[in-house]
This record gives sequence, C-alpha cells and structure tokens, in this order.
Amino acid sequence: MTEVLDRTDRGIARAAELLRAGELVAFGTETVYGLGADARNARAVAAIFQAKGRPHFNPLICHYLSPEDAFRHVTPDARAERLAEMFWPGPLTLVLPRRVTCPVALLAGAGLETLAVRVPAHAVAQRLLAAFGGPIAAPSANRSGGVSPTSVAHVMSGLGGRIAAVIDSGTCRVGLESTVLDLSGPAAFLLRPGGVNLEALEACIGQVRRGVTLDQAEQSRTLRSPGMLVSHYAPALPLRMNAAAVAADDALLAFGPPLPGARLVFQLSAAENLNEAAARLFEGLHWLDAQGGALGCARIAAMAVPAHGLGLAINDRLSRAAAPR
Repeated sequence: MTEVLDRTDRGIARAAELLRAGELVAFGTETVYGLGADARNARAVAAIFQAKGRPHFNPLICHYLSPEDAFRHVTPDARAERLAEMFWPGPLTLVLPRRVTCPVALLAGAGLETLAVRVPAHAVAQRLLAAFGGPIAAPSANRSGGVSPTSVAHVMSGLGGRIAAVIDSGTCRVGLESTVLDLSGPAAFLLRPGGVNLEALEACIGQVRRGVTLDQAEQSRTLRSPGMLVSHYAPALPLRMNAAAVAADDALLAFGPPLPGARLVFQLSAAENLNEAAARLFEGLHWLDAQGGALGCARIAAMAVPAHGLGLAINDRLSRAAAPR
C-alpha cells in the first residue's frame, strides 16, 4: 500500500527514512512529480525501472540539493558553471562527465560515462534532499510511456500500490519536464526541450545545437537523456496534432478559441499563453484520456501550438504522445 505523506517535517522525515531503506518515494518538483530512489543504491534504482516498466537503456536524472553537491559527482566546465549560476535551482538538467569517484549507481546513468544532474527549485524537493542527505534519482512518477504526473492523484492512478509513498507536494509550477542539455563535449546539444527555453540557454552560453533525432536515439539505444523515447507521454486514446477541424467523437485539446464540434474540450490557454499551456498540458492529457474514454471519444485532437519558447517543449511532448505505439 502506498502511503500519502503530508509536507510537514514529519512527512519529509518519513520519506527520507524510506529512501534510506531502499524504497521508492514520489515527490513534487517545479516541473512534474518525480519517482525518487537513493541514486547510490543500485537495487533501489532498479526498482524505479520495475515500477515504471521503463527500458533500462533510458537514463535517469539525479537530483541534488545544490550545484556544489552536483558538481562533486560530475565535472563541470565554464558553460555548466554559468548555467548553474543562472538557472539552478530550476528546470534545467545538465549532462556532464561522471567523476571517477562518483558514487551514483551505473544503472542510473544507463552505463554511460555521463550523468544527468539538476537542482530542483520546489520547496518540498529541496527539503527532502536536505533531509535525505544525498542524490535522489527521479524520473517522472508515472508508468513508462504514460502522461507525466502533476498531482498526487496522477501518481496514485499510475503507481498506487507499486511504490512506498508519495509526498503531497501541491502544484507543479512549470508542469513540464526540465530542459536537458548535453555539455559532455565541445558543442552544447539540446537533448530535450523543457522548462528553460532555447533562447535563454543561448543567451547564457552561445550556440546550442539540437541533439540526435529521437528515432535515431531509440534505434541505436544510445540515449544520453531521460525522456527521449519516441512513443512517450502517451495517453490511451490516440492523439493527432495540429488539428484544424474536429469530429463529433473527438476530445479536443484547445489552445485559444476552441474548434467547434468536439464531444469534450480541455483548454490549455484561452489567452494563448505558452507558460499557462505548458503548466496545464499533462493535466489536460490526463483529463481528456479519462473523461474521453468514458464518453466514447475515439481520439484526442490537439490544436496547433506555436513552436517557439515553451511551445517547442509542448510540441515535443505532443509529437511523442502522437507517435506510433
């Protein structure tokens, strides 16, 4: 049975105790809820893969209390230090070379010589990291390939009974996973768009290249980043993007004035605000999937979202939700 812990000192202490015992604990961050385990405990990390049904070649993000803690386990360069100063704590993950002395289980990094690290900004995540006293490996707290969770209800619907506990951490301010930037070589590669947009990254460190395509990464099983599987974030109902019209059995994910004729509508942002849309994206997919299925909807139709700023990350998630299963 999964315990639902409150965010009091007692609840945080209980969560840290469970992590030290090798158990899995879900907790809120500013992006989405993460499924946490002691990153140094290979068995606990393996339990994440088992609970999620996650492919073992897909690396995990390790969460740290501070940049100084993270940089004890990976080797930063000047770019990483500038980015950490600018965006940590916050929704940015950096892929950097592991130090020889890094105690993080190899499975957490999928056996690579790099490690994905970040410092979360959410108060509950910060308090849990402080109470635990070490790195926490934490992908999104959902079954692999499903919609990422932004509430305790989302976590419980997918992982209830499969994990030890979840901390009721309130809302996820960003509501979209972290940006993942690979700095393990001379060029900076954007592996996953997310809560820090490309324009802000380039303003800080200069040119950022797009990484390998998702299908290339999946086919070669050389994923250097979490969340790079092609079919990912997928609701049970099939999804189509850039809908210009809808059928009577469609569930509509609207952005701006809704297209007429859908059986069910979830509004990402009536004002076409990308920040609002990003924060509501996974909530909308969860809701349309559950309600649409009950009402006999055949599919989710997603209206077009501009591909700039956070819109790049939104479209990335939608394209993977729409990918062939």
